[in-house]
Amino acid sequence: MQTVDFFTPVVDDPYQFGQIAAANALSDIYTMGATPVTALNLVAYPVCELGTDTLKAILQGGSDKVAEAGAVLLGGHSVEDDEPKYGLAVTGIVHPDELITNSGAREGDLLVLTKPLGTGVLVTALKGGLLSPDEEESLAMVMAALNATAAGVMRSVGVNACTDITGFGLLGHLREMAENSGVDMEVDLASVPFLPRSEELAGEGLIPAGAYRNREHFEDYIETRGKLKQALLDILFDPQTSGGLLIAVPQERGDKLLAGLRRSGITDPRVIGRVRGKGTGKIIVGSGLSN
Repeated sequence: MQTVDFFTPVVDDPYQFGQIAAANALSDIYTMGATPVTALNLVAYPVCELGTDTLKAILQGGSDKVAEAGAVLLGGHSVEDDEPKYGLAVTGIVHPDELITNSGAREGDLLVLTKPLGTGVLVTALKGGLLSPDEEESLAMVMAALNATAAGVMRSVGVNACTDITGFGLLGHLREMAENSGVDMEVDLASVPFLPRSEELAGEGLIPAGAYRNREHFEDYIETRGKLKQALLDILFDPQTSGGLLIAVPQERGDKLLAGLRRSGITDPRVIGRVRGKGTGKIIVGSGLSN
């Protein structure tokens, strides 16, 4: 299988940008239960304006992340462009019987999220100069973390469906999984993990344009219940960069999945909701939901 992704810088440090972009591109391979084998660089860069040192740092970050994933970087392609962009085309392998898709969620499945939300809000704050160096470093580490470990645990436990949380935000990707699986789902807002300061900054209006586009596109499929914090609802639509895996796992395997994730170094995996049953892809967001 093959996948491709690239984007403009989300952090100031070029090496970190290369790592984040590579981790993001590799993630689609992991969501399908596959192993990355080879990668090709995709580069758009204003070499006359920014020089070669910055480009070398970006490429080194990407190369190191590909090596961490156990894949081989074969080369790539570059073009002159006014705005830097970087990413990868990745090839992975998986046995057809072990392929995991976003269309297999079943009634009663638990929905497990492996990374906290809020990268889009924090990147927006970073661009506005509102994050400290330590906060920027912590954000970069979250975005640069591979989903390889979580994917390995997922494969060993056996799950029904998986996707990663990226540009469509949590609710957008949940909607896709629910629609493709022919089910309705619910999210317990109180159980969703958020990055430090993301609620505060979202409440101050530091919400990326992509979150508004996601809300406009998906809001007809979302039902909210109860009195919920608007800032947290906004983050559910926040486009994520190199977000975590969202896994639909049979309820009886949920504890095994969570324990395996924690043993493997995933610090705060959460059950954030469940599959309600057959439906049309509706997502219900509330607190302490039941029937």
